[in-house]
Amino acid sequence: MRRLVYFVASTLDGFVAGPDGADPTGPDGFWPVPQDYVDHLVAEYPETLPGPARLALGVTAPGTRFDTVLEGRRSYEVGLRAGLTNAFPHLRHLVFSRTLTVSPDPGVELVAADPVTTVRELKQLDGKDLWLVGGGELAGVLYPEIDELVVKLGPLTLGTGIPLFSRAAVFDPRTWMLADHTVLKSGALFLTYRRSSS
Repeated sequence: MRRLVYFVASTLDGFVAGPDGADPTGPDGFWPVPQDYVDHLVAEYPETLPGPARLALGVTAPGTRFDTVLEGRRSYEVGLRAGLTNAFPHLRHLVFSRTLTVSPDPGVELVAADPVTTVRELKQLDGKDLWLVGGGELAGVLYPEIDELVVKLGPLTLGTGIPLFSRAAVFDPRTWMLADHTVLKSGALFLTYRRSSS
């Protein structure tokens, strides 16, 4: 069965973006993106790179982890503000929104249905794992369905911002097993946790 994987960048104090929700790696961003970080993404998670980055880096590898990306409207709109109607044209791209009624791109599927029900249905289909790109609001709603966390832990703190999980998440303490980790010389860590069965 397919798994829902929250593959997300987080600060040491648990934030995925600043308070304004803008792209932390964009032109005015604060997120460090050193070369070893990019190299690791290209080598291990090429499908998570946006289309323009793949083109600029000459990445053609389809990747082995994900064939579907899920995101909330606010995260999707970050790309729209940057002129990208579909940041991941190489993946099936679902955007959860009850306010967007017409997709700005034929490759982007708008989903107004319940995210939990939709993810449960997607898990039953054949294919690679499902990538939850964000944001924190959608991750909060999908908290009970997340099977794996891949946290790209950046060597920085914000003080405040958009948390890893929004307040939409229910209080439901879970334990996670560290399944893999990579420490980069630049200070970033890639931490893979799988949900414990107990």
